[in-house]
Amino acid sequence: MMMMIKSLICLSLILLPLVSVVEGGLLGGANPIKDLSDPNVVAVAKYAIKEHNKQSKENLVFVKVVEGTTQVVSGTKYDLKIAAKNGGDQIKNYEAVVVEKLWLRSKSLESFKAV
Repeated sequence: MMMMIKSLICLSLILLPLVSVVEGGLLGGANPIKDLSDPNVVAVAKYAIKEHNKQSKENLVFVKVVEGTTQVVSGTKYDLKIAAKNGGDQIKNYEAVVVEKLWLRSKSLESFKAV
């Protein structure tokens, strides 16, 4: 009986690192966003632009999400590249980092910059 318990403990120590692999990435690691037009991703991008506009007094208008990753932190961290225009027809790309905490129903803009 004691030998079986020791064997199970050893087996669990061997398998534990394998359990942390999720959808081709490590748990907690950044994963590429596959569907950039997903309504939640678009909502997060629009939130980032809205918050940036409030803080900077700019008037950026959302065009599309160009690329992005998500990472599970204390919530979901979105690293997004967003195409937006400012008044004219010229479109520029911006990098935004947003952390969303669904259980608190909150989002926060961590950074926003032109690239």
